[in-house]
Amino acid sequence: MDNSKKLAGVAGVASMLWLAMTAAVAANQRRLVFNPTVKREVERPLSSGHRTRPIVLRSKDGTRLSGWLMTPAALGPHPGVVYFGGRSEEVSWVARDAGKLFPGMAVLAVNYRGYGDSHGDPAEHHMVDDGRMLYDWLGQHHHVDPRRIAVVGRSLGSGVAVQVALERDAHSIVLITPYDSLLAIAKRRFRALPIEYVLRHRFESVKYAAALMAPTYVLRAASDDIVPHSHTDQLVARLGRLHADETVPDSDHLNIPYLDSTQTRIANFLSQQFRRPSGDAA
Repeated sequence: MDNSKKLAGVAGVASMLWLAMTAAVAANQRRLVFNPTVKREVERPLSSGHRTRPIVLRSKDGTRLSGWLMTPAALGPHPGVVYFGGRSEEVSWVARDAGKLFPGMAVLAVNYRGYGDSHGDPAEHHMVDDGRMLYDWLGQHHHVDPRRIAVVGRSLGSGVAVQVALERDAHSIVLITPYDSLLAIAKRRFRALPIEYVLRHRFESVKYAAALMAPTYVLRAASDDIVPHSHTDQLVARLGRLHADETVPDSDHLNIPYLDSTQTRIANFLSQQFRRPSGDAA
């Protein structure tokens, strides 16, 4: 066999491998993007500073969504928080830590479709649609001041929080280890593949950032091998109303929400913002 035939054979094998890898990424998006966690992180979640109760809500298409509502013991109305979790995150831990994270605030933490006890399959459009429904539901609760509702999103959930805040009058926004675009991160990770043609769940927060008018607090992990800081930089540079961009010492992508320093920072930011009249946040 001459060299030209050998080269053609090698090229053919390489092309087949490229196609196989592209097909594998396309077929395994659910696991690669979401990786749903079913098992509860905390078996009996209970906030030390709230009345805690499990709730079941129905999405617009009837899908069963499960989570927790935490309300302060004192009479309201109180400011509210809707929390959106990360890629592999089951949110029962939020109910456990809400007393420190969200003092004096009503908190709604509901698992995405396919996570925890929630039914259905996760998808970007479902997460955003359900997020808007959760925001509206909390705003109608008699314990909550609908003019003072914040959205908090961690990692993957930062992309949900950004899109919900864009279409609802969020009072404040907290983004924990946020990114510019899941598509941009995927293109960085799978450089040789045509990711832009196969990735359905793009979470392109950078497209919406400039339109966000609520004060936005960004928290980065000191060491983050999931969301490189360069991808957070791209988002921060375009935010319409950046309050602060801080790095939590001794944190990484996985431990950052559980650290005392992180929780204190979030509690202080939200408490400060909620003391200001709606429309006068800074």
